[in-house]
Amino acid sequence: MKTNSFKDLIVWQKAYQSAREVYEITKRFPPDETYGLVQQMRRAAVAIPSNIAEGYGRQSTKEYRHFLSIAYGSLCELETQCSLSIDLGYCKRNEVIEGLLKEVGRMLYRMLHPSQ
Repeated sequence: MKTNSFKDLIVWQKAYQSAREVYEITKRFPPDETYGLVQQMRRAAVAIPSNIAEGYGRQSTKEYRHFLSIAYGSLCELETQCSLSIDLGYCKRNEVIEGLLKEVGRMLYRMLHPSQ
């Protein structure tokens, strides 16, 4: 199936959905974390679909893979921040976010390592 836009990519759709979920859970974080963990989590969450989209819009496979790699790094960063926010008691485990991040992570990994 041919894609006409980055929005057609399931990996982008799932990453976008995870960013929306992160915005929702971080609304309930303590006010003193507004410029700390909340900002970091939101930035990492937005970076994932943004880098997938930017890479898709590039003119070469090498550049696309570069941006997918950046998206994967942001995903790892966000997973760490989610774990920390749970350990600090700012939120409870969120199976929706965890599932989306695992799924996006698997997709990005397969896109970056197609022969494995």
